[in-house]
Amino acid sequence: MADSKEKLFSDFSPVSTEQWMEKVTADLKGADFEKKLVWKTNEGFKVKPFYRMEDLEGLKTTDALPGEFPYLRGTKKNNNEWFVRQEIKVECPKEANAKALDILNKGIDSLSFHVKASDLNAEYIETLLKDICAECVELNFATCQGHVVELANLLVAYFQKKDYDLTKLQGSINYDYFDKMLAKGKEKGDMVQTAKALIEATAQLPKYRVLNVNALTLNNAGAYISQELGYALAWGNEYMTQLTEAGLPAALVAKKIKFNFGISSNYFLEIAKFRAARMLWANIVASYNPECLRDCENKGPKGECRCAAKMRIHAETSTFNLTLFDAHVNLLRTQTEAMSAALGGVDSMTVVPFDKTYETPDDFSERLARNQQLLLKEESHFDKVIDPAAGSYYIENLTVSIAKQAWELFLSVEEKGGFYAAVKAGTVQAAVNESNKARHKAVAQRREILLGTNQFPNFNEKAGDKRPVEAKCCCGGHDTCEKDVATLNFDRAASEFEALRLETEASGKRPKAFMLTIGNLAMRQARAQYSCNFLACAGYEVVDNLGFETVEAGVEAAMAAKADIVVICSSDDEYAQYAIPAFNALNGRALFIVAGNPECAEELKAAGIENFIHVRVNVLETLKEFNAKLLK
Repeated sequence: MADSKEKLFSDFSPVSTEQWMEKVTADLKGADFEKKLVWKTNEGFKVKPFYRMEDLEGLKTTDALPGEFPYLRGTKKNNNEWFVRQEIKVECPKEANAKALDILNKGIDSLSFHVKASDLNAEYIETLLKDICAECVELNFATCQGHVVELANLLVAYFQKKDYDLTKLQGSINYDYFDKMLAKGKEKGDMVQTAKALIEATAQLPKYRVLNVNALTLNNAGAYISQELGYALAWGNEYMTQLTEAGLPAALVAKKIKFNFGISSNYFLEIAKFRAARMLWANIVASYNPECLRDCENKGPKGECRCAAKMRIHAETSTFNLTLFDAHVNLLRTQTEAMSAALGGVDSMTVVPFDKTYETPDDFSERLARNQQLLLKEESHFDKVIDPAAGSYYIENLTVSIAKQAWELFLSVEEKGGFYAAVKAGTVQAAVNESNKARHKAVAQRREILLGTNQFPNFNEKAGDKRPVEAKCCCGGHDTCEKDVATLNFDRAASEFEALRLETEASGKRPKAFMLTIGNLAMRQARAQYSCNFLACAGYEVVDNLGFETVEAGVEAAMAAKADIVVICSSDDEYAQYAIPAFNALNGRALFIVAGNPECAEELKAAGIENFIHVRVNVLETLKEFNAKLLK
């Protein structure tokens, strides 16, 4: 077989990069290669249209092996298993326990309980965990940050009472001093004192991670990938620095840190992010020369403990790009996100239910979310192959590019005093909020696409009783809280388009947009389709047409249809002939729009035509202006 393959490929002469470039240049017919085909990411680095073997030269990533330092290719050697996790907000421990037992029979092997601090006691824990085998599943807990030590002591006592082998239990307690500062603007307690007490309380649970880096918060606030990773590294390093200075062993601290990342819809970059994250974190931990806590075969050249350098990653699909309208498209977004995380080698994953933006997820949406991961495991076998991206010219280069960007940000934060100082000064919040603002602008201009929201909306969908569920301040309000530091902005990418469409629906008047199609067949059809999609983003009713012989006939038909908007759709050359007569025939009886940006635009404006829609306009701002005119 090998011989036949060699004969097959020997029939084709190798093609050099120079030859490929000559062909590409010829096909571009004079267009600039950089401007036409090279993509500049939000992170600031360039992505080429094609990569070749020579692009791997000098990249250290290809020297890595699965399960070996620096863990770029994953921390596992034999499989790509990950825990399928579901969140449970506990209102009643008995009901939460019943739900947990039910979903454990439906593919879940990791539970995350969000418990109220005021309810914590031994009986509460016993009720919550009744009949759940703690050695069989990963158990994660979150509560008020001031009560995490109390929770840890209750859990250890419960596990001892049940006679579990505590060294085998896997899970986490979500203590994160900095997350509350970023999300709520609150700084409470003594991080070092609480962290030390928490580590001591869970000393008998060596596989429990209790110091959390909730970079998911940055992701949900609209951070770019390199920001999420760079700040996450600084976040984790802040724990390492402060706690080792307080006298704790570096290996112990590192083994108690858990990273919780978000997953955006940038498929290949997210795969690269997780690979880069493990590599960079491993090198950060190694710089502390962690001594092995017990006999360990995985020692580095200086005797340092390399097990401590393994990054423990939980990944959760992003809420920043979820939408209220056409919400089932969220399933497509979260599915590709889950694929990225699985291929990137995470340790556990939560898929957010598709309806989370506008209601408390029900049994059906939670089932869909579970099954999205189970499809990847049971039908696609993503859990069988470790790091399938390895050796990909493209992904290996993305891994290095993201690593460089994130590392530069990490060093910048460290040079200015570390992550705590950056959060206290508000520089992290300012940088991420600026990214949030930039991404909203990109969505408004359709440079970042949200299907069903700013592009290809469902023309006839109505929100009905659906309203966005947004993040609230710690005291239940939005602006009434006193804040110790600046906070992140969690406005989703779709929020402004949703507000616009909800405004249209609430007005009780749904404007009707009529396509006056005339002239060149191909151009009028293309522009009518573009205009229908454009205007439907505001919830307008759109009426397309096959074409009219004269503009007068088109205007007459529009008035008969009781149109509020008339959009003339033709070719650039023909607008000089049709636009002004159509505008005059309409005589102010409806809003008049030209679909396109023809050379004669100034002439048309001089005749009184004000509205033009095309690929260079800000879709959101244009539709806001239309709403202001039409919904009076």
